[in-house]
Amino acid sequence: MVSQQRPIGSPFGYRSTARDVVEGLDLSGKRVLVTGGYSGIGTETVRALAEAGANVLVGARRPAQAEDVLAPMDGAIAVLSLDLSDPASIDTFAAAVAERWDGVDILINNAAVMACPLTRDSRGYESQFATNHLGHFQLTARLWPLLAAGGGARVVALSSIGHRLGAPDVDDPNFERRDYDKWLAYGQAKSANALFALHLDKLGEAHGVRAFSVHPGGIMTDLQRHLTEEEQRAMGWIDADGNVSERFKTTEQGAATSVWAGVSPLLEGAGGVYLEDCDVAAPASPDSRMSGVQPHVGDQALAERLWAKSEELTGVAFRP
Repeated sequence: MVSQQRPIGSPFGYRSTARDVVEGLDLSGKRVLVTGGYSGIGTETVRALAEAGANVLVGARRPAQAEDVLAPMDGAIAVLSLDLSDPASIDTFAAAVAERWDGVDILINNAAVMACPLTRDSRGYESQFATNHLGHFQLTARLWPLLAAGGGARVVALSSIGHRLGAPDVDDPNFERRDYDKWLAYGQAKSANALFALHLDKLGEAHGVRAFSVHPGGIMTDLQRHLTEEEQRAMGWIDADGNVSERFKTTEQGAATSVWAGVSPLLEGAGGVYLEDCDVAAPASPDSRMSGVQPHVGDQALAERLWAKSEELTGVAFRP
């Protein structure tokens, strides 16, 4: 059963770090897969989990760069090539994971692109929807036997406060009939991530697989690479001198909720909800801009429609 969308009283909060979350936990023997775990909050997600004893596999579009970034870290960390915009790469990656492991305990779908100019993958699909949602949809489907084998696996889908920008247009997700807007595209992709977790949790619970979506908070990382300084000043992310807003989190803090979703004992038996600041998020209030969850990402009927559309677009029948 999908959990209620209300805070549960976590001991962690807005400024907690990923290391705070795993302190005292022994994750030895846990098999964790993190997409994009070599930049931004992905790096700190991997660091905290590996230091706590987990075996971590990182899916990387630039594996050589990932090796360089992750090599100095303590723990069992390995890198495999993964391009979420390429269906063949996803299948190859999943097959390689299956050769190494007979189960996956935690899957953190972390990789993303944001507010980029209109680009399309080889299928003609809009890149934010294709990479952020469809790529992770196909990946999770291919890894499903490994997730179900473990008993008690968790899937963490990185969403964003950007979900408030709008629900997915299931009839035209790739902007074939609409004028492209980079923020509308980002919003629908992040809403799709949350709706994916909602429906996966509903289908996966009987197999011991629970899913959560996560808003990591505002963090200044390479995710903003498509935005000009002028745009970021206009949104209040940086001031006139280029200083980052004090409300932004560090990368260590930004990784905390993803890690909490994957490991917290408080979430045993729970699932399907949107998390922020290391807790279940409260529903958004009319004046909330940086926190709270909008009703459309809890819409079960919309989640089911999106799931069916995702199967159609990927050609992957994913019915756990």
